[in-house]
Amino acid sequence: MNPEKSEYVYRRIANAKRTLDEVNIHIENKLWNTAVNRLYYACFYAVTALLYNYDLDTKSHSGTQTVFGHHFVKTGIISKESGKFYTKIFGMRQNADYEDEIEYEKEDVLQLLQPATDLISAIEDVLAKGK
Repeated sequence: MNPEKSEYVYRRIANAKRTLDEVNIHIENKLWNTAVNRLYYACFYAVTALLYNYDLDTKSHSGTQTVFGHHFVKTGIISKESGKFYTKIFGMRQNADYEDEIEYEKEDVLQLLQPATDLISAIEDVLAKGK
């Protein structure tokens, strides 16, 4: 991998981890919708790092979701469970950001933490193996 690509992928994964870590601040402050947003973006940063690493370009969040599913979930490189989670968190983030009547609660957010962590770790594993 060329150094520029490697650096971008590294920074994107670091941003994913940093964003995942900041979710705890939102949880402590009971900012449930913001926590959902940040959980989605943590995953999005990792997914986009993966796509960039394999020269897969997208123009939108939904495009990112589609390309990720096609190239990594359907092929079994990333588990179907993680693929379904990414689709779920994408929808929840949309609702949290754009639907005024949606108010997530503590339980909604807490059940997202481990799958988000697992998705980011799975992506790191794929990147490390060079698949």
